Amino acid sequence: MQRRNRQQSKNQQQSLTRILASALIGLGAFLLAGVGPVGAVQSDEHLVQSTGASEDKVRVVELNGLLDPVMYDFLIKELDRAEQEEILAVVLLINSNGSILDDERFVDLATRLRDSPLFIAMWVGPTGSAALGGTAELLVTADLIGVPQGSWIGDIGTPRLSQEEFPASFEGYERLLDFRVRDEEAVDLGISAGPLNNISTLRPFLSYIDGFEVQSTAEGTQSITATEFVTLPLSAQLFHTVASPEVAYLFLILGLGILIFELYTAGVGVAGVIGVFLLVLGSYGIAALPARNWAVALILAAFVAIAVDIQTNIPRFYSIVGVVFFTVGSWFLYEGLRMSIVTTGFGIIGILLYVYTGMPSMVRTRFSTPTIGRRWMIGSQAIASTDVNPEGTVEVDGTPWRALTNRATPIKAGDPVVVVGISRLLLEIAPVEGGAKDYRQRS
Repeated sequence: MQRRNRQQSKNQQQSLTRILASALIGLGAFLLAGVGPVGAVQSDEHLVQSTGASEDKVRVVELNGLLDPVMYDFLIKELDRAEQEEILAVVLLINSNGSILDDERFVDLATRLRDSPLFIAMWVGPTGSAALGGTAELLVTADLIGVPQGSWIGDIGTPRLSQEEFPASFEGYERLLDFRVRDEEAVDLGISAGPLNNISTLRPFLSYIDGFEVQSTAEGTQSITATEFVTLPLSAQLFHTVASPEVAYLFLILGLGILIFELYTAGVGVAGVIGVFLLVLGSYGIAALPARNWAVALILAAFVAIAVDIQTNIPRFYSIVGVVFFTVGSWFLYEGLRMSIVTTGFGIIGILLYVYTGMPSMVRTRFSTPTIGRRWMIGSQAIASTDVNPEGTVEVDGTPWRALTNRATPIKAGDPVVVVGISRLLLEIAPVEGGAKDYRQRS
């Protein structure tokens, strides 16, 4: 029986590690999906096709997600390359909710864009995209701006660029500081090229660039000027994605949760490797983001508190403390950034299930005798780990179990008891002397 139990526990662990490994592979595929190598020419019905019919070339550089150190290095590198090649223009394809760059790097990037000998254009697209916060502030360095229908810009907040050194070439800059400006208003304020139907997709927007040539054919308008699309390389894309608030948070808590799980299994397996991998990536993302140190400390303390109660197999005081710490730490984790309610809710609900369902079941499966055929426990002696009045915890052969006794016969911690019955996951117990006797086995 014990050999079968050990094999059953081993099979359950192997199944879980396979699930975790599959999840990690799927996550990696998600992170890398749709990402092409730097310099790759992409074609899309909403974008411009490159014909290579002209010596001039426009390079479209994607700025997607937060403007972080990874994206900063990528943009500086592409500006250097474009200036060396003396191409016609650089177009930033923007969909970003802000910048997490320090002031020095932010001003340096703005200076490079402002002083570049190339024509710098910025298109906030495709439809539904945004340029907010620090990314919106960079618009003052552009020679041409496009805000297509359904997109918006603004919420700069306190500006980091001096108006004397970086004067805005358009009206309405003050409105961008505290408000979001949508497509039509951006055209009316002279921020965006217009009318909107002329910049609804990238192709007509590029035609506003001096020297960009198109021709009309029976199939429609086609570009003569070559257009090249570049995105972050795969390795940089991974770290850029990890440095997003939601991904960094989820990686951090998943890594911590898996490592605690691994502490209560025999040996180091795939789960431990995955946990370390996620924890390292999550820590990188948290370090790159404006995270509050005390909030990160609360999340770490939450898992320590949870681990204390896991040892007893019963969620008690420390589990409550851990859940409270985790909730507060999750809610106030970032300064100046806000995770979506869905992500925060996923984390909080997940930790509740982890504490009150997942880990107790795993520990019981790992260290206790099987729940199948537990009636052999009736008549077994145990020791009360806590006061049982009417509920508490007892140890049967060194394994903790939740227990229930008659209110008329409370039991003190350390007293010997006998198991007289089983009700689901609760053991019904009585004192060894002077307690109830079990007559259910009599023939």
